[in-house]
Amino acid sequence: MQYQEGGAKMEETINMTLTSYRLEEAVDGLKLQEVQNKFSEATGLAAIIAERDGSAITRPSHFSRLCRMIRSTQLGREECYKSDAQVGIMAAETGKTSMHYCHSGLIDLAAPLMVNGACWGSILCGQVLLSKPGKEELGHAVWRAKKLGLNTEEYVDAFREIEVVPENRVRAAAELLQMVANYIVEMGVSRLFQQKLVEEIRTRAEMEQALRSLELKALQSQVNPHFLFNTLNAATRLALFENAPRTQELVHALARLLRYSLRNIDQMIPLREEIDHVRNYLLIQKVRYQDHIQISIEADEEILGFLIPAMTLQPLVENAIVHGLEPKEENGLLSIVAFADGEEMVVMIRDTGVGMENSLVNRVLNEGGSGFGHTTGLGIRNVNGRLQHYFGKQYGLSISSTVTEGTEVTVRLPRLSTSQTERV
Repeated sequence: MQYQEGGAKMEETINMTLTSYRLEEAVDGLKLQEVQNKFSEATGLAAIIAERDGSAITRPSHFSRLCRMIRSTQLGREECYKSDAQVGIMAAETGKTSMHYCHSGLIDLAAPLMVNGACWGSILCGQVLLSKPGKEELGHAVWRAKKLGLNTEEYVDAFREIEVVPENRVRAAAELLQMVANYIVEMGVSRLFQQKLVEEIRTRAEMEQALRSLELKALQSQVNPHFLFNTLNAATRLALFENAPRTQELVHALARLLRYSLRNIDQMIPLREEIDHVRNYLLIQKVRYQDHIQISIEADEEILGFLIPAMTLQPLVENAIVHGLEPKEENGLLSIVAFADGEEMVVMIRDTGVGMENSLVNRVLNEGGSGFGHTTGLGIRNVNGRLQHYFGKQYGLSISSTVTEGTEVTVRLPRLSTSQTERV
């Protein structure tokens, strides 16, 4: 209990210190630019990421000709920064994505970058219209061109080029943007948190406990942007061909997946919820792999309420797909079977993939090897270490594999109910 209280005070102190940092100090600029570019590619909306004061920290993605013209002037840039700051502050105050008309009459959205109630900046996107401009809007465009000292005819032509997008589509993009924004800031601030925490624990007796907590927080934030935007692109392509229930199902599965991945990774949850999380992950992967991978999930009803550490099964399922089934030319089967074995709970994850040599099995389980989770950052070795930390060396993972035939990962842990978790 003393360790927990000391760790909580340390975390509170570090979080207060981190609020003095600027966003560009917290995040990887190149990765942030990549994420922003892929968002614009997936949605067709312009995007830029700004500090609390509205100043940009990334290059614009998919900016319209009109906005490039405006920002080519000093007055235009200043008004854009003020407008970005205004909508960013609105989003920070509400904690939600905000939509407004910018100083040039275009629709802009802002998603606040929030960690522990503190706003670090905003992701802004839009540069669209909700309806075709009329005479009044075109008259205002002429006035703005003169005010900025720009060619009136070119400015009005650029204004006419602005895409007209229905409000429901803009708001749907805003919901996706909110999820992406939360991920970006969590990843960057977790890095700062790690640096500061390491400095603090060198002078404190809680070093071992704090480092373990830090590792879990850092791993939780490592959702790979490639996975996220590959999924968004898949959703976009589906929308072109159907009207569009499968797309809705895919996006909802992604939203549930992201919400689950942002929860406290140190939490114990019912097996039922962990399997639901795996189902959401597999639903998304089925869009990518189609019939190349067949899926079977069987779980005894009696054990679905027993507890398992969050994010235990999904990294194992992902390794089965990425390292087992994806490299195989023929179609393959992924099966998950969960059952009771006396006072223990067993989950077996089998694939009919390419398999591994025994020497590689040992490296994957004990040294990390190639079994590192693409989506969560949690590899097989991490999962095994967590299970043994919670329950003891007699529990954890075992792996059986045959080259060209497939791999079986067995998860063994005690049958644990909610009333027993305080002992763990």
